[in-house]
Amino acid sequence: MTIAYEKLEVYQLSLECVEFGLAAVGKIPKGYSDLSSQLKRALLSVCLNIAEGAGKSGYSDKKRYYETAKGSAMESAAIFDIMYRINGIDLKQYQGIKSLLQRVISMLSRLSFFSHFRGDSILN
Repeated sequence: MTIAYEKLEVYQLSLECVEFGLAAVGKIPKGYSDLSSQLKRALLSVCLNIAEGAGKSGYSDKKRYYETAKGSAMESAAIFDIMYRINGIDLKQYQGIKSLLQRVISMLSRLSFFSHFRGDSILN
């Protein structure tokens, strides 16, 4: 049985971001433990807000959750900027996760906008 949010490509991509982020937190240099918990919180927020938004029926509710997810994805991207600069991840990893997060952000922008026109049918 599949729940509506699981059908969303953006949700699946956000799970990939979580997997990468959880693997990367172990490489954060000492003295930056707050960054680790902030990254986990932000990445989980992306997934959870996508799922919750998909379950809402009204446009304004959906939009609010998708916009919150987008903000958390941007926060995650900023944390990865810092991780790269403090040598927590290498250039290849940095470019990969930033590209993935850019896709998530772009998809959330479109999902938020188009849910107004298509309502729940966007999930079908």
